[in-house]
Amino acid sequence: MDGAVAGTCEYVVEGSTITFTHTVVDPVFEGQGIGSALAKRALDDARAGGLKVVAQCRFIAAYIQRHHDYADLVG
Repeated sequence: MDGAVAGTCEYVVEGSTITFTHTVVDPVFEGQGIGSALAKRALDDARAGGLKVVAQCRFIAAYIQRHHDYADLVG
């Protein structure tokens, strides 16, 4: 946001699977939808790349639970 890193989404890609391990939003930016924007972008990128998703990260897992249109990515 305005040149500052507001958050990160950590992951590991192995073959055709992406495992999301951790999502962090800087406390200064919490409550502004940054985490949801990160999750959406990461899952959209996974879909575009034809990757299956393993959601070890609780935030990504919860995002998928709330947004059923990503459920097909879970492998």
